[in-house]
Amino acid sequence: MLDILFLGTGASIPSRDRAMPCVAVRCGSETVLFDCGEGSQRQLMISPFSFMKVKGIFITHMHGDHFLGLPGLLQTMGLSGRKEKLTVCGPDGMAGCLKAVLSACEGNIDYELEIIEIDHGDTIEFSGFTVSAFRTDHSVPSFGYKLSEKTSKGRFDGKKASELGLRPGPEYSRLQEGGTVGNVTAEMVMGPPRPGCILVYSGDTTPCAGLSEAADGADVLIHESTFSGAEHVLAAGHKHSTSVQAAETAEKCGCRSLFLIHISNRHEDKGVIEKEAKAVFENTFVPNDMDLFRISKDDVKIV
Repeated sequence: MLDILFLGTGASIPSRDRAMPCVAVRCGSETVLFDCGEGSQRQLMISPFSFMKVKGIFITHMHGDHFLGLPGLLQTMGLSGRKEKLTVCGPDGMAGCLKAVLSACEGNIDYELEIIEIDHGDTIEFSGFTVSAFRTDHSVPSFGYKLSEKTSKGRFDGKKASELGLRPGPEYSRLQEGGTVGNVTAEMVMGPPRPGCILVYSGDTTPCAGLSEAADGADVLIHESTFSGAEHVLAAGHKHSTSVQAAETAEKCGCRSLFLIHISNRHEDKGVIEKEAKAVFENTFVPNDMDLFRISKDDVKIV
């Protein structure tokens, strides 16, 4: 199960309603951020998530609206007494840029900060999930990210265990851990392993093979939608996507749900973006800042 908190859903310039791009994803006790635009730490402070529990931050590219909130957040973590290691991933050049900014502002980073300039196919392991990078097609070197929740144990069938003469307690626990009780094996009372959820975050990109490959069969596709369908020429010129193109990718890839972010201020009526996308892919959402969604294999719901 994944909790997705949309901290910033705007594009290029913040508005009164939409902050710069930042999406927090929580799986169990671990949280990661995808992009970290200006104001992200403030959004986290007024959210139900703790910035001190963030384990990893994944930057898609070095445009300011996706990156400029990172130095301040890292410094605030240090000033707040963080001791736990933090992993920050992004494209070539990020490490030098980040170190220069932190040096200039004398940021207090007393915790272990692992900075990884990531490449296509690189995977970062967390206890409950992995995050893999894939190349996208934007005006500067850019990546999208695929979060894959790890497979969990099958469900324990207590009724069947009871029928086989077993008793709740140590016997049940042993079977749930894969052991054997008498002639009863775990396979006899445990359901099949349950695959985890898959979330794909596009970053800024035109439709491309790397994104389509990563999004194949995804439970959640979080896709930029800087332009409307009627603005496809502008979108191509700026290496961005339209709402219609995002929906076409979700439909083609067999995704379960589509969330459109990176919404330009030029779109005063966000309903137009949503209507365009829904005409192609029905299960489309255009979240507002601070919207929190819970994703399971069975359901997508706002919390």
